[in-house]
Amino acid sequence: MKNLYSVLKGPCLTEKAALLQEDDGKVVFKVHPKANKIEIKKAVEEMFDVKVAHVRTTNMHGKQKRVGRHIGFTDDWKKAYITLAEGEINFANEL
Repeated sequence: MKNLYSVLKGPCLTEKAALLQEDDGKVVFKVHPKANKIEIKKAVEEMFDVKVAHVRTTNMHGKQKRVGRHIGFTDDWKKAYITLAEGEINFANEL
């Protein structure tokens, strides 16, 4: 992963992510499935000019969907929980 924009796909907009952002100063992003924690940390630090304390990732499996009699699956994706450093917590509220 060379390009910053290919690592971070966008924010994860869920109720759980909003609660983590308000209470703990954590930010949740959808990331490229092959991106590792080091690449994610560098991408967030360079793109948003903040200090990242910790990164946790989880692989989300696609759900089974049905349209009529045809069955398929949505794509698998990866989610990253970004813990910001102590002085950067105000940034989480600005996103």
